[in-house]
Amino acid sequence: MDHIPFFRARLLQWAAEHPRPMPWKGERDPYKIWLSEIILQQTRVEQGLPYYEKFVAAYPTVTDLALAPEDELFKLWEGLGYYSRARNLHFTAKYIATALDGRFPDTYDTIRALKGVGDYTAAAIASFAYDLPHAVLDGNVYRILARFFGIDMPTDTPAAKKEFTRLAQQVLDAERPAAFNQAIMDFGATHCTPQQPRCATCPMQPHCVAFQSGRVQELPIKSKKLIKKERYFCYFIFHYKGDTWVRKRTGKDIWHGLFDFPAMESSERPNWPESRTDMEQWVRTHLFQETTLDFQVTQVSKPYRQTLTHRQVAAIFVELDLQKELPVHLPAFSEVQRVSWADLKKNIAVPRLIDWYLQDKAGTLSLF
Repeated sequence: MDHIPFFRARLLQWAAEHPRPMPWKGERDPYKIWLSEIILQQTRVEQGLPYYEKFVAAYPTVTDLALAPEDELFKLWEGLGYYSRARNLHFTAKYIATALDGRFPDTYDTIRALKGVGDYTAAAIASFAYDLPHAVLDGNVYRILARFFGIDMPTDTPAAKKEFTRLAQQVLDAERPAAFNQAIMDFGATHCTPQQPRCATCPMQPHCVAFQSGRVQELPIKSKKLIKKERYFCYFIFHYKGDTWVRKRTGKDIWHGLFDFPAMESSERPNWPESRTDMEQWVRTHLFQETTLDFQVTQVSKPYRQTLTHRQVAAIFVELDLQKELPVHLPAFSEVQRVSWADLKKNIAVPRLIDWYLQDKAGTLSLF
């Protein structure tokens, strides 16, 4: 570890020469730092930036966020995915506003105890808001440390987390923790990237073990490969007098608290009918066998796909024109509610997969 002073000095020099302006940089308000960190979890900076700006404008204080209706918050979050983040954000805001009288915690341990806050987020808030000497450790930091110090320990093991945590704290500039943490995050995001890192112009070259040994593409190492389960949805979008029907997803499942359309689901790849005529017969057989409802299938979409943390989701959308109101007494529609297209667009939060479809159809559906 003789090269730690070199690493620290070169990293801070690189950061000074390569500024990366963002609205939360230099921010000292722990609420806004927390907000930015939660939004940026599992989200690219470019995608998260407009959401951060929208949330700060809508909820300038933690108390404002605590008082927001959940459906309103979810609608503002729409498109970011991983809605557990939004639920934890809301829960924590209410806790701070009530139990802590609106005062954000100011130590690493009390910040870490907040719901939805892990080691990385707690270190980021503690260092950026209060200049406390706690090192951040995320995918970027794992990669930089593994390459520079030549660590071939699989990063997705408890032993590796312990070792990398120790090393990250050791290389941290304790006198400038905020500047150092920001520098190492920016360096990993823009220079020492997973693919095609900029080794030719890297200031770490002289002592980077991965570069000197030709192992840049090998490090860091992961031992486990996540197997994602597949789920298939056939969504039914009913049109009737400018309205449609949706359901709120409850229980411990994906998209908890969001709205989607009535659907049939399968864990195995289904053989969905492709033509409108075949789909009409399929719908009558599977949904309306107990009624003589008059309807017409007007559109069968292409498959839409979304990758979640532990799931691979595919869906098609079937649009139907109804001649009379949907028979909600049937088992398939027992939990649905009728809404206008305008309300769906403006006030109802839906999963990203459905939002993609609605955006694609915005030119033809009566959404406004």
